[in-house]
Amino acid sequence: MLLWRKFAEHHWVKAYEDLLQARAFGQLVIVRRPGRQRLELEIVCRSRTDSSVLLKEFGGRIEALPRNWLERFARANSKAIKIGKRLIISSVGGTLVSRLSRHKGGPHIIIPASLAFGTGEHATTAMSLRFLEQLTRCWNPGWSLTDLGTGSGILALAARCLGARRVTGVDNDPAAISVAKSNARLNKIRGASFELCDVHKWNPAQQTDLITANLYSDLLIEILPKLRGGAWLILSGILPSQQDELINALRRNHLDVINMKRRGKWMGFLARSRRL
Repeated sequence: MLLWRKFAEHHWVKAYEDLLQARAFGQLVIVRRPGRQRLELEIVCRSRTDSSVLLKEFGGRIEALPRNWLERFARANSKAIKIGKRLIISSVGGTLVSRLSRHKGGPHIIIPASLAFGTGEHATTAMSLRFLEQLTRCWNPGWSLTDLGTGSGILALAARCLGARRVTGVDNDPAAISVAKSNARLNKIRGASFELCDVHKWNPAQQTDLITANLYSDLLIEILPKLRGGAWLILSGILPSQQDELINALRRNHLDVINMKRRGKWMGFLARSRRL
């Protein structure tokens, strides 16, 4: 096995992403490392001919993989997070993630370890995932979700696995949108769309059953009037010192706090519209 790898600016990725996905049969991995501007692209090649074609056409470099790369990589990097009884999320180092064996017994999402807020390990993401699983446990399939500040797309992809039909992820970072789309392809999850948009300018096109927003408290409070279109809200990214201010803002917007979680220095909130 050989690994093709390239570091590239987002404008280059945008220009060649579709072509690379076609060359890789949908198995292109796009990773964004914390503190780095350039994105990391990886494709597993079964033959030297395939890797040489990529190298000639797109540049980058080729790395040979040891015979037992799959076992070594899974043992060293895979970190499985169980979300209730319905979902498992693994955060791995980005390389060859789509070829790691799946857990048995239910949906399993694999997210390359890239954005700090996007692998399921960060407290804000973990709380949101658990609220999502608990809230929708008794819902009939077919509900809708909008995820603001989608990052790696993990909440949107989890929603599809948990029964959502209409799912939209929104982010103002073009690199995040590329990563989210890549993660959807890697996990063979269809039906999730990702939109490049600043949340200040975002306006809900229709009623949504659930809105998730993993953002900072000041921004959450600022956009709360837009979130009233959601029957339910899952909010995270709040510090304990901001708790009272957020609760008061929710009440002003006719939203009731149903549950709160705290993990380390972060808090998450489950809220419901009074129109229900």
